[in-house]
Amino acid sequence: MSSILPSDIRNIAIIAHVDHGKTTLVDQLLRQSGAFRENQAVEERAMDSMDQERERGITIKAKNTSVLWDGRTLNIVDTPGHADFGGEVERVMKMVDGVLLVVDAYEGPQAQTRFVLRKALAEGLTPVVFVNKIDRPNADPQRVHDLVLELFLELDANEDQFNAPFIYGSARDGYAVRNLEEKPTDMHPLFNLIMEVIPAPKAEPEKPFQMLVSNIDWSDYVGRIAIGKVNAGGVKIGDSVWRIGKDGTRERGKVTKVFEYSALATRDSEAGVAGNIVGISGFEEVDIGDTLGATEDTEALPFVEIDPPTVQMQFCVNDGPFAGREGKKVTSREIRDRLIREARTNISLQISDTDQAGVFTVAARGAMQVAVLVEEMRREGYEVLVSRPIVIEKEVNGRRCEPFETLYVEVPEDVANPVMSALAARRATIEAVTPHNGRTTIEATISTRALIGFEFELLNLTSGQGILSHLFKEYAPHAGEIRTRNTGTLVSMEQGVAMAYALDALESRGRLFIGPSEDIYEGMIVGENPRADDLPVNPTKAKQLTNHRSSGDGKGIQLSPPIRFSLERAIEYIAQDEFVEATPKSIRMRKRILDANERKRESKKQASIAASV
Repeated sequence: MSSILPSDIRNIAIIAHVDHGKTTLVDQLLRQSGAFRENQAVEERAMDSMDQERERGITIKAKNTSVLWDGRTLNIVDTPGHADFGGEVERVMKMVDGVLLVVDAYEGPQAQTRFVLRKALAEGLTPVVFVNKIDRPNADPQRVHDLVLELFLELDANEDQFNAPFIYGSARDGYAVRNLEEKPTDMHPLFNLIMEVIPAPKAEPEKPFQMLVSNIDWSDYVGRIAIGKVNAGGVKIGDSVWRIGKDGTRERGKVTKVFEYSALATRDSEAGVAGNIVGISGFEEVDIGDTLGATEDTEALPFVEIDPPTVQMQFCVNDGPFAGREGKKVTSREIRDRLIREARTNISLQISDTDQAGVFTVAARGAMQVAVLVEEMRREGYEVLVSRPIVIEKEVNGRRCEPFETLYVEVPEDVANPVMSALAARRATIEAVTPHNGRTTIEATISTRALIGFEFELLNLTSGQGILSHLFKEYAPHAGEIRTRNTGTLVSMEQGVAMAYALDALESRGRLFIGPSEDIYEGMIVGENPRADDLPVNPTKAKQLTNHRSSGDGKGIQLSPPIRFSLERAIEYIAQDEFVEATPKSIRMRKRILDANERKRESKKQASIAASV
């Protein structure tokens, strides 16, 4: 492997919208390249290695794999399809020389496809288009072919990129054809097309070693692993290498391991050669965007510009009555260290301290990105309080501006009007309405602030049939006040155990979030009040027993099942004066200030400040 030439290497990223079959396609490429034994048991979506990726059915982290085809090496980078994880895509653009764009034969290119493709075309990468799911009912590959060409024009593709070859097939069934009239057999036409069209890496084997760090991995045995494409020269175990930081700092280190990618694993290699994607260990402080070089005067390589975050949230130490009951890692030092560790491998996150002890600000691309981080922390034994996302505003030409996004919604025709009414209530501007095969696609411009929580409203309006995707557009003048939640909450006045007797009485006041026998505390949100204000309630109230009323009376109480919130839904549901309490076993919603009297005092104080302004 160490004698491989750059001309025998192809580096390609696979990009697609969520659910367009990207990870399934990677599975088929691995199988049909002979990466697995015939009797080897391999799970579906084998590249989705994180638990959350398997549960959510999406790719969260960009991952590398490699296959041998016709005596040559094909390095494949599987990238996320969700816009919140766009930073994962942006950073791998410097590692590859081409992209395989996967598009659904019915849905066509969607919002996230545009986002990633724009980045790829701007980097000058060579595209190949794979129209997937041609076996799907209502598939229209010819229409999708035209839509992709329109998209290329829209994104200012150059002439070579606009003339990208198209190939059609089914990742699920494991075949690809150059023309729709061909008889399908296997994935070999796709392999051959990639080798034919994607250029070999521009690498210079005769020059001194130089590599841009595009990704970071971690091993319990060797620590941090710098991943990237070797731009020049080669590197082997024992070499003395310099790290040139983004800020200009220079540090000398010794290479302790060199890794190459092979199917679903990494393997030790004697050397990393020019043009290949490798992992190198030996630097404890290496970060994404750093350059590794053979000499101290190695020139730092330019890194792709990462789009800035658009929302921010507070992470706080859990100060509730149940703090430390379910989690082991609860101190501000442990939470801060974990957040900083995350920011070092996830460059689209920005972590900063605040002037309050135990409170940290996390800036991200969207609520889902933060929800994935909080869920990961829960599973690692952390307890943390998380606030509602607020958008990051900017002043442009002396005007207060906020981020706006282009929103694409596809809904059944009969619910298009209620969906447009919901968008209008959130001050969205409808740009286009396109009916197609009994469904309607709505394109709108909406502020990021108004978009928070809209996905769940859409699910209710369309009975789960609505499809939503969005893409950052620009910073524009502030849209004014937008109410995304028109209800108040039922807030517990007492700490104790919820009683069925009390909950039965509370059901007439609103919808409940808790069931009988659950532990609750003062200031915890236990339900939703249909009116806009918060209502203090006592779910712990037990039945008073008398000579005429025994404890057995009323055993037939029938309560409606409580509404259970996912972490992501809870984060988008809460108001600015509320927190989500995330622990390894529970997701609770609570007021920032638990004591009711203190909340009243704070409310009066804020009202007087607002009046004086």
